This record gives sequence, structure tokens and C-alpha cells, in this order.
Amino acid sequence: MRSKTISGIFVVLVLFTAACRKTDAPGAGAGAETVAAECDRACLEGYVNRYLDAMLEHEATPELFAPGCRFTENGVQLPLGEGLWASMVGKGTYEFYVPDVVTQQVAFIGTAREEAPRNQPPSSVALALRLKVRDGLITEAEQLVIRPESNLLDPGRPPSPSAADAIEKLGSPHPVYAEEIPEAGRPSREEMIQTANAYFTGMQKNDGKGYYPFTDDCHRIENGNPATNVPLAPGQEMPDPRTSTVYSSHWGCKQQFESGLIYFVTRIRDRRFVAVDQERGVVFSFCFFDHAAGKSRYFKTPDGRDVVEGPTEPWTWQVAELFKVENGLIRRIEAVLQRSPYGMNSGWSTYEQGMSDEIQVIR
Repeated sequence: MRSKTISGIFVVLVLFTAACRKTDAPGAGAGAETVAAECDRACLEGYVNRYLDAMLEHEATPELFAPGCRFTENGVQLPLGEGLWASMVGKGTYEFYVPDVVTQQVAFIGTAREEAPRNQPPSSVALALRLKVRDGLITEAEQLVIRPESNLLDPGRPPSPSAADAIEKLGSPHPVYAEEIPEAGRPSREEMIQTANAYFTGMQKNDGKGYYPFTDDCHRIENGNPATNVPLAPGQEMPDPRTSTVYSSHWGCKQQFESGLIYFVTRIRDRRFVAVDQERGVVFSFCFFDHAAGKSRYFKTPDGRDVVEGPTEPWTWQVAELFKVENGLIRRIEAVLQRSPYGMNSGWSTYEQGMSDEIQVIR
């Protein structure tokens, strides 16, 4: 009798364990995508902290990293331990975590300190990060490091104001990002990604006539600075997005897109969605904004305005961007970005994927 009881308990435990490791099933209802994660929200955020500690100590230990852990910085594959790993001298003060318990990945926007030239204080750098965790170890690490621009002709001259300094002046992520989405009203992961992707599709060769799912109070921050809803200076008049031929940061999200003046963003590609926080409605992505220059700077809006806008030489924004999604609309956007060579690749995509504007869901 005792052996039968023990056998029964064993079967229950096996079934329980199997259920706990089951990933989200295809066809599950919106908001029902769950996984008995090896790592919950706090655990995934802890991996970011451990990663930053390891980078600060300049030591990638086998207790944290899987053998062959793949690492890139600014789109370039490097041996783990190089790049910011070699030059980091301190942590920053800004921390924005986007844990994805379904895919066991975690994304992060924050700041760090990097060694500076002699007799100068450490440089502040902005950092966007993706970590993939499997069996308790980090198997992939992808980071974008936004450094202050240095004067190549006068290296001793202090660098220009850094994105990290502006980001740290924010203090912490806006409270709206921490607001939970009621479980009954949570969209599916796919729906959240589609909403965020509408931002990229609406900006690419923008004509003012697309689908722009923004809330009325939508706001965008880029490198710590407002890119929308910038207050007017005393005596300054608000430009009219319906008649202006110059794009304005004074407008709101929808006004900017409906102006039809962002046509010069010729391609938004390698759209890699790497973390979805369904609980809080946050989607994190990496991508590239191409500016082809040349003829793409000269265009006519659908309502007949002749416009000359955009960079005069080809180059690309390398971007990490996250979105707060509520009720199928984008309420807030935060991005870190840097100028990179035209056509730059992420280091994680094939050439064809890197040049495509299709959605890539990274798991």
C-alpha cells in the first residue's frame, strides 16, 4: 500500500513538473499566454543586474554565461569581454527593465560610466541591452552603447553632451510604464507587436495618410530628450502640420505623422521585437532607420506641398525603441539611438532579414 502511494505521488509530481515547463500553447486566448518560467520577472531583471556587475568587474564567469555565449556591441560580434566590458568603470543611475517571461529574455535601457581621457571624469554612456537566458545561463547578449561624440581633431576637448546625461535627468522611467494592464483586457503578444510595428510602418516613407495608432497624449523621448510636444519659446507660434513644410518637435505623435513630412525616412528595417511585457503593456525592439538622401529629400505631400527635408548624405539611425501599448494604441515611446554607417546590420540577422521591413519576433 505504501509503495502504491509513493508511486502515485511520483506520477503527480512528474505531471506537475511537465505542466510547469509547458510553454504558451498555440491558439491560447489573448492574455492567456503563460509559461511556467524558469525565471520570473524579478529573476530576469536580476540577470541584467548580474550582467552589469560582471561587466563592471571585467569578468565573464561560467556561473553566469553559457559556453559559446554570443555577444554583440553596436551591431558587431565581439568576444565576450571586449567593448564596454573592457572600459566600464561604473554603473549609471537610470534603469528600465522589460522582462519577457514567455521567451525568457529581458531587455533594458540604462546608463553606465566609461573610462575617459586622463584628467577627465568618467564618461556617461547610454546602454540598451537584450539578454537571453537558458537553463540558468546567459546564452546571448546584445548591447547598443551610445557614447558622447568626441572631437577627433581635438581629443583633449570635452565631448559633446551625452545621451546618458539627458536620460539620467529623467530620473526614472515615466510612471505610465509601470501601470499594469488589467488581465481581462490584455491583448495578445502578437497584437502588441503589430501595434508597435505600426509606428515603424507609418514613419517609413511617411505620407500622412497611413494608420497611426496613437493616444491623444502620446509622447516620445529620444536619447533622454523630448521629440514631441516640446513647449514653444516665448513669442513663438505653433507651426501648422497641415501647411508647414518643416517637420516640428512641437507637434504631438499623431500630428507629426499626419503632417506627411517624414518621407525622408526611406526604410525602417531589421525590425526585431525582442521582449514583450504583457503585464505592463511594453514592447521592446531593435531596428534601423535609413536615410537614402539624394532624390528622397525632394517630395510632394498628398495635399500638394513641395518639401525638401532630411539628411544630405546617406546614413542610418541604429535604434533601440520601446512602446507603451494600451487598448491597441501607443501611449508613450522611449528610444536610444545613434548615427551609424548607411546600411548597418544588427549582427543577428542575415543580409536579407537585415534589409527587410517585415516583423521579426526574436525568441
